[in-house]
Amino acid sequence: MVVKKKIVHRKACQVALKGLSKHNLDPILPKIYASRAVSSIDEVHYTLKHLIPFSELQGVEAAAQLVFKFAERSASIVIIGDFDTDGATGVAVMMLAMQRFGFKNVNFVVPNRFEHGYGVSREVIDLAIDRYQPELIITVDSGIKDIEGIAYANEQDIQVIVTDHHMPGDQLPDAAVIVNPNAPDNEAFKSKAMAGVTVAFYVMLGLRALLRANNWFELNDLTDPNMAELIDLVALGTVADVVPLDQNNRTLVFQGLMRIQKGQACVALKALFAVAQRNIRDASSSDLGFAIAPHINAAGRLEDIEVGIRLLITHEAETADILAARLHDLNIERRQIELGMQKEALEIVKSFVSGEQSMPEGLCLYDPNWHQGIIGILASRMKDQFLKPTIILTQHDEDELKGSARSIGDYDIRAMIASIAKKHPEIVLKHGGHRSAAGLTIKRSGFDVFKAEFEALAESMRTEGLDDIQIETDGMLSDDRLTLDVAKMIREAGPWGQAFPEPCFDGVFNIVEQRIVGQRHLKLGLQPMNGYDLINAIAFNIDLKEWPNESCHTAKIVYRLDVNEYRGMSQVQLIVLYIEPVDSAALSDSNRS
Repeated sequence: MVVKKKIVHRKACQVALKGLSKHNLDPILPKIYASRAVSSIDEVHYTLKHLIPFSELQGVEAAAQLVFKFAERSASIVIIGDFDTDGATGVAVMMLAMQRFGFKNVNFVVPNRFEHGYGVSREVIDLAIDRYQPELIITVDSGIKDIEGIAYANEQDIQVIVTDHHMPGDQLPDAAVIVNPNAPDNEAFKSKAMAGVTVAFYVMLGLRALLRANNWFELNDLTDPNMAELIDLVALGTVADVVPLDQNNRTLVFQGLMRIQKGQACVALKALFAVAQRNIRDASSSDLGFAIAPHINAAGRLEDIEVGIRLLITHEAETADILAARLHDLNIERRQIELGMQKEALEIVKSFVSGEQSMPEGLCLYDPNWHQGIIGILASRMKDQFLKPTIILTQHDEDELKGSARSIGDYDIRAMIASIAKKHPEIVLKHGGHRSAAGLTIKRSGFDVFKAEFEALAESMRTEGLDDIQIETDGMLSDDRLTLDVAKMIREAGPWGQAFPEPCFDGVFNIVEQRIVGQRHLKLGLQPMNGYDLINAIAFNIDLKEWPNESCHTAKIVYRLDVNEYRGMSQVQLIVLYIEPVDSAALSDSNRS
């Protein structure tokens, strides 16, 4: 199925554009920045002094005091994380920081996706007790909705610090301290988009400040640690969790990438860049999100995220190489499982429209044999292909289905699921997440009702003109700007990511060459309409039923500029985001008129 898209150009604030144009920027950058809500040049200066101070995040100082109280007497402290890259990097940041602080009795446990599910449950608390008998538990990237689990910890005389970034529910857990930029006491905090790893990092910054005030490092003959050494992991977790890149997050990602590019990354990231075959000296946010994070996530999806965390906290290069190779094998296995599931999901969608039935506005797909660790990726793939909010469900046990949801446009997937849960609490057993991504557990017997409710809700929320899907670009580039220098300049003007998208452009090109490379990638030789030199381009995961298309000689293309490195040589390459055949004759007539 090919979804035709309308290309629209991003609009820039004229006041911001005028102000940014006064600075020594490449001529295309002021418009790019102004169309991303940048109003002053300071917003794209990413020095550490631009970070919001940790003292402005409510709960940090109280958390630091409580950790110090237990660490001072070497009481057992357990960090409970989550099974994705944000959670893994958050645990690693806390573990590595407290190692540098000289704390002796700090360990971690992470729920297994298949045994425990998400969050701080009674089972995970029992796991921590069995292994380490903690007096203090610190959650990372979780806990804000775990009312029962934290109450159970209190019953066991364990104090709990919740560090999380997810939206809280109507009731807050009875934790000793809560640190969450989205909690009610942080209403005035300027960055609501913090990842879980950043909340953990801020708590560690507050703890270091408290230790300094108590002369901890001098009294224990320790070096005052440089916390910037952990920013590479903060950057990875931030990009991986696809949180909006506001100025605070851009600063963290920029600083993390700078350390990685300069060879100052931890041994784990060096090993991961090697197995992913990415050039660490040119590390980008795309590398973190699309190459490095999937390797760590593969452990949590197929086995246990502990493998990934052990990699992130090791100081030994040899150990890092072994663990990174294991994650690489798991990531390859994950891709193979994903491809099979995607084929099956497409068959289900095809059955929707095989008769007189029309495609629903929201996709809710279920197969009992789909891998629970891959359903989130599948939901994202289906959402991207059909441009509809999507929920993918699979069998959890005899009575329950586990699901993962992804959204698009104005659909708030978390609110949609919450609405159904309010109407059918007997069906929706658990749910949580963000506006664009969520997880849920439902009764198996209630699937048909849930599916019908979701489809009806999606239909009712469909806005006028939604069928006219739009793709935003930064306009057209003149042919003389399709160069390696411009590609490098744009890359260096980042970091780019969620809510601060990498610049893309549109234009009409003659197609001189087209062929499939790999399994589903379309390699193109393009020529600008005025006859400039041939430009290489590639479209990933193309629809093989539509391409190659030997009858297509001209196409409207949305692309971003990329630096392609091969055998020590660098050249500009277009990454094709959207391609639409154009009638050459009609185009010629239009040009003549």
